[in-house]
Amino acid sequence: MKAAGLEHLRPFSHQNLDKWTESLHFGAAGRFHVDHPETNIRFGGGVDDIWENIDTGVLHIVDYKSTAQITNSPKPLDQSFIAPPDDPAEPDYKAGFRRQMDMYQWVLRKLGFEVSNTGYFLYVDGQHIGETGMLDNEDPSQAWMRFNVALIPYEGDDSWVNEALHKAKRLISEVTLCPEHSNQCEYGRYLKQVTDAS
Repeated sequence: MKAAGLEHLRPFSHQNLDKWTESLHFGAAGRFHVDHPETNIRFGGGVDDIWENIDTGVLHIVDYKSTAQITNSPKPLDQSFIAPPDDPAEPDYKAGFRRQMDMYQWVLRKLGFEVSNTGYFLYVDGQHIGETGMLDNEDPSQAWMRFNVALIPYEGDDSWVNEALHKAKRLISEVTLCPEHSNQCEYGRYLKQVTDAS
C-alpha cells in the first residue's frame, strides 16, 4: 500500500464482510446483494475486498485478478491492461471486469455506504520468461511460481446499472425470441461457429 501511495487506506472492518465474499451463497441472508423493488430482482455477487479511507471513511471496492501472459512481450499491468481495446473490432476481454466493479460499487451504495468511484484491481501475473520451472528440485512434492503484482486504479461508473436491471426484467418477462448477440459476445460467436459448422 505504501509503494502505491495508498497508506491512507486500510481493510474495511464490517461484521458481514466474510459473508459478502461468499459468492456461492448468493441470495442467502447477510450476503452481498440488494433487492431491486422496481424489477423484483435480487442483485449482487461476491466482493473480493473493500478498503476504507482512514481519513474520510469512504469505501473502495477491490477486485483480485490473476493472469499468466504467455508471451515474450507481456502487456504492462497498468490502467491500459483493463481498458477497452483501441480497435473496436477487437474483443473487449476486460469489459466484464469493469462492469463487475461498477456493479459492486452500485450494490455497496444501495447498502447505505459512501463509496468512491475509484476501485482497485489487484493483479498478479504469473511469470514464465527466464524461469526454470515450478517444481522444487530438492522436494518435487513442492512447487512455486513467481508473480508480478500490480495495483491498478479504475474509475467506475454505475450509472448504467439501474437501466440494465430494467432491460433484464423486460427481456425475461416480455421477449419470446432470443435477441441477437453483440459482435463482441464470445458466446454468440461460439454459437454461430457451431451453427455454421452443422
